[in-house]
Amino acid sequence: MFVKKGETVKIISGSDAGKTGRVLKVYPKRNRVLVEGVAMVTKHLRPTDDNPQGGRQQKESSIHISNVKLVVNGNPVKIGYKILENGKKVRIAKNTQEIID
Repeated sequence: MFVKKGETVKIISGSDAGKTGRVLKVYPKRNRVLVEGVAMVTKHLRPTDDNPQGGRQQKESSIHISNVKLVVNGNPVKIGYKILENGKKVRIAKNTQEIID
Protein backbone atom coordinates (compact mmCIF):
# COMPACT_ATOMS: atom_id res chain seq x y z
CA MET A 1 0.00 0.00 0.00
CA PHE A 2 1.34 3.41 -0.92
CA VAL A 3 -0.50 5.25 1.88
CA LYS A 4 -0.20 4.85 5.61
CA LYS A 5 -2.45 5.66 8.54
CA GLY A 6 -2.43 9.36 9.40
CA GLU A 7 -1.35 10.64 5.98
CA THR A 8 -3.39 13.13 3.95
CA VAL A 9 -4.93 11.98 0.69
CA LYS A 10 -7.04 13.58 -2.05
CA ILE A 11 -10.02 11.78 -3.57
CA ILE A 12 -9.67 11.71 -7.37
CA SER A 13 -12.90 9.98 -8.44
CA GLY A 14 -16.37 9.17 -7.24
CA SER A 15 -19.01 11.33 -5.59
CA ASP A 16 -16.46 12.83 -3.18
CA ALA A 17 -13.91 13.77 -5.88
CA GLY A 18 -11.77 16.75 -4.92
CA LYS A 19 -12.09 16.31 -1.16
CA THR A 20 -9.06 15.77 1.03
CA GLY A 21 -8.89 13.90 4.29
CA ARG A 22 -6.71 11.99 6.71
CA VAL A 23 -6.41 8.21 6.43
CA LEU A 24 -8.00 6.59 9.49
CA LYS A 25 -7.40 2.94 8.62
CA VAL A 26 -5.82 0.90 5.83
CA TYR A 27 -7.13 -2.49 4.66
CA PRO A 28 -4.24 -3.97 2.59
CA LYS A 29 -5.90 -7.32 1.83
CA ARG A 30 -8.97 -5.59 0.41
CA ASN A 31 -7.05 -2.67 -1.25
CA ARG A 32 -9.23 -0.14 0.57
CA VAL A 33 -8.73 2.83 2.88
CA LEU A 34 -10.94 4.63 5.39
CA VAL A 35 -10.68 8.41 4.93
CA GLU A 36 -11.97 10.93 7.46
CA GLY A 37 -15.14 12.70 6.29
CA VAL A 38 -15.35 10.88 2.93
CA ALA A 39 -17.89 8.29 1.68
CA MET A 40 -20.30 8.91 4.53
CA VAL A 41 -23.06 6.33 5.02
CA THR A 42 -26.01 6.23 7.41
CA LYS A 43 -26.09 3.38 9.91
CA HIS A 44 -29.39 2.69 11.64
CA LEU A 45 -29.03 1.83 15.32
CA ARG A 46 -31.38 -0.42 17.22
CA PRO A 47 -32.50 0.83 20.66
CA THR A 48 -30.38 -0.73 23.42
CA ASP A 49 -29.80 -0.15 27.14
CA ASP A 50 -26.87 2.14 26.32
CA ASN A 51 -28.82 3.98 23.62
CA PRO A 52 -32.55 3.70 24.43
CA GLN A 53 -33.53 6.17 21.69
CA GLY A 54 -31.88 4.31 18.82
CA GLY A 55 -31.60 6.42 15.69
CA ARG A 56 -29.24 6.99 12.80
CA GLN A 57 -25.50 7.56 12.81
CA GLN A 58 -23.27 8.96 10.06
CA LYS A 59 -19.97 7.11 9.62
CA GLU A 60 -17.23 6.74 7.03
CA SER A 61 -17.16 3.88 4.56
CA SER A 62 -13.99 2.53 2.98
CA ILE A 63 -13.04 3.45 -0.57
CA HIS A 64 -10.77 1.73 -3.06
CA ILE A 65 -7.10 2.68 -2.98
CA SER A 66 -7.13 3.51 -6.72
CA ASN A 67 -9.45 6.44 -6.01
CA VAL A 68 -6.97 8.34 -3.80
CA LYS A 69 -3.68 10.17 -4.30
CA LEU A 70 -1.19 10.98 -1.56
CA VAL A 71 -0.79 14.70 -0.81
CA VAL A 72 2.83 15.85 -0.41
CA ASN A 73 3.57 19.54 0.27
CA GLY A 74 -0.02 20.42 -0.64
CA ASN A 75 0.03 18.69 -4.03
CA PRO A 76 -1.38 15.26 -4.95
CA VAL A 77 1.40 13.07 -6.36
CA LYS A 78 1.91 9.65 -7.88
CA ILE A 79 4.03 7.34 -5.76
CA GLY A 80 7.01 5.28 -6.89
CA TYR A 81 9.55 3.16 -5.03
CA LYS A 82 13.33 3.28 -4.93
CA ILE A 83 15.93 1.01 -3.34
CA LEU A 84 18.65 2.98 -1.55
CA GLU A 85 22.33 1.99 -1.33
CA ASN A 86 21.80 0.42 2.08
CA GLY A 87 19.04 -1.82 0.66
CA LYS A 88 16.13 0.09 2.21
CA LYS A 89 13.02 0.52 0.04
CA VAL A 90 11.51 4.03 0.21
CA ARG A 91 8.58 5.83 -1.39
CA ILE A 92 9.27 8.72 -3.75
CA ALA A 93 7.09 11.33 -5.42
CA LYS A 94 7.21 10.59 -9.15
CA ASN A 95 7.18 14.21 -10.33
CA THR A 96 9.86 15.60 -7.97
CA GLN A 97 11.81 12.43 -7.08
CA GLU A 98 11.52 13.57 -3.45
CA ILE A 99 11.79 10.85 -0.79
CA ILE A 100 8.58 10.64 1.27
CA ASP A 101 9.56 8.23 4.06
